[in-house]
This record gives sequence, structure tokens and C-alpha cells, in this order.
Amino acid sequence: MISLPFLLAPLALLLPADAGAPGDSALSLTAEAAEAREGFAASPSEFRRFVEALRAVPYQEQVRIEERVIIRISPPSAAAIDRLLSQLPRRPLRQSYQEERLDGCVAIDSIVGVQPANENRLLLFMRDRRVLSAALDRTCQPRDFYAGFYIERSRDGQLCSRRDKLQSRAGASCEVAQLSRLIAVRD
Repeated sequence: MISLPFLLAPLALLLPADAGAPGDSALSLTAEAAEAREGFAASPSEFRRFVEALRAVPYQEQVRIEERVIIRISPPSAAAIDRLLSQLPRRPLRQSYQEERLDGCVAIDSIVGVQPANENRLLLFMRDRRVLSAALDRTCQPRDFYAGFYIERSRDGQLCSRRDKLQSRAGASCEVAQLSRLIAVRD
């Protein structure tokens, strides 16, 4: 910010300096010089208005607005699991599942829960009661995602393999290597 002395320094150059003794004829002012001097003299109110006009110049800054949406996916609550299990038909649970590879992407809004699985996989529970398996990079551990994950919403609102990264709530960041659909195998 510019300080007041720097603003007043040019004005000091316009004001005449004390020319010396009043009787000095070499330095005395002529009538024309006196009239010119009177023209530069400003009253205190004019000076105040001038300073206020200088201060009134707007100070402009550049503002950049970015929109960023991060979606949190958490494990289903115990009540939600009980509700989901109570709606299932009462029959023996199948122990074997087959993975069917998903080539496309999955809508982020349709994911309602996540649970770590064995190896490097996460189980994604969908609104339409499908269960998907998300294979993570080899360097990632699914146990890092015990408390859920965050994902930054992409332009298309989809979670795609080999494109999107999942940020665990524990701090790990992993890319989704492959998405698969789990299908129960008949015995």
C-alpha cells in the first residue's frame, strides 16, 4: 500500500520554497511570479478533497473461483445392514460368487456403501442392490478403506477404472484398476 508521504512528495515540489530574506532584490518575486504563485496555492479544503480523490481510486484484485465437489462414501451402518438383510428372502446363503468384468463406468451417486474385501479389492454396494468389486492398484491395501473413501466428482459423475482415484479417510490414495460385478453361482 502506498503511504501518505509518497503521495504528498509531488505536491511539495509544486509549492514554492522560502526564497531568503525579504529585502534581497535578486531573489524577490516579480508581480507575475507572485500571481503565478497565488494560482498554485490551495486552500486546506481543496487539498483535503484532492487527497480524498486519490484515496477513492478503487484497488482491484483478481479473484478466481473454482468449483470442486468431493463425495464421501462410507461403510453402511449396522441398522442399514440389518434392514437390507431383513428384506432378503430366507434361504441359505451361497458361498461362491463369480466376477463378471464391467467395461463401463459406474454412477457415483448409485454407490451407497463400501467394505474392504480380500486381496486388493473393495466391495461396492449399489442402490439397485448389486454388489461390485473394485480392484485397486497392487500397492494399495483394502484395509485402508475400512472407514470409507472420498472421490472427487468428475465431469460425467462416473467412477471409471484406470481413470479415477479413491482417497481413503485414513490417507491412502489408490487408483481403481478394474470394476467387476459379483454374481452368485448356483451350486
